[in-house]
Amino acid sequence: MSATAMIWRIASFAVAAGFVGLWQLIANLKLISPVFLPGPDRAWAALMRGFATGDLTSKLVGTLEHMAYGWLAASVAGIALGALIGSSRLMRIYIAPSLEFLRPLPVSAIIPVAIAMLGLTQGMALFVIAFGAIWPIMLATIHGFAAVEPRLYEVARALQMSRPAIVFKIALPSALPDILAGMRLSLTVALILSVVCEVLAGLDGLGHWVLLSARAFRSADLFAGVILLGATGYVTSIAMSLAERRLLAWQSTR
Repeated sequence: MSATAMIWRIASFAVAAGFVGLWQLIANLKLISPVFLPGPDRAWAALMRGFATGDLTSKLVGTLEHMAYGWLAASVAGIALGALIGSSRLMRIYIAPSLEFLRPLPVSAIIPVAIAMLGLTQGMALFVIAFGAIWPIMLATIHGFAAVEPRLYEVARALQMSRPAIVFKIALPSALPDILAGMRLSLTVALILSVVCEVLAGLDGLGHWVLLSARAFRSADLFAGVILLGATGYVTSIAMSLAERRLLAWQSTR
């Protein structure tokens, strides 16, 4: 890591520490009732207590499962459909109107439909998460495949490469940066929708923990859940960054 990057990294942590210090000061001065705003010390104590009893561990695992299953389903379907549509001009012409009809639909409007069809079940959560998370991946894949340099296809045809070989050896590597960017964005969407589904359906997870804590005025537990959700998003984002760096290492050699 360069010196400049290290300085920016330290500065970002300093800003975060400043916000935490301001939060603690407001809590200590009781500018906001402790019933609604506990200090970071109380939130941290609640977080440690939740892990010690195992309650938060099970909730975290539940949220990670909902997020991972929905995201993986969205990734498989989004990449497959995006590759099919992006590599075919006719598919883009005929399917684009249907995509433009479904894409703007807010997920909040889909949730009642999913509940009516599947009930308050894990299957409902999987459907909602996958529906919301598929669009960034699919649209990024379509763009990536459609933006492949035409000369590469000409070379492939001159070499008499088969259709699968063209897709996997030329189109997919070329579209990979767009696909990974879409997957990273959809991972955040999957986490948000996991929490929403847990709140609405009472599924085991951090969303349900936060809801019950708010109803019982356990503000420290509520903030502990929120902190854990933020940490989950941060860690998954770093994991995706590392995966992108590894999968796209070939770009630095060009």
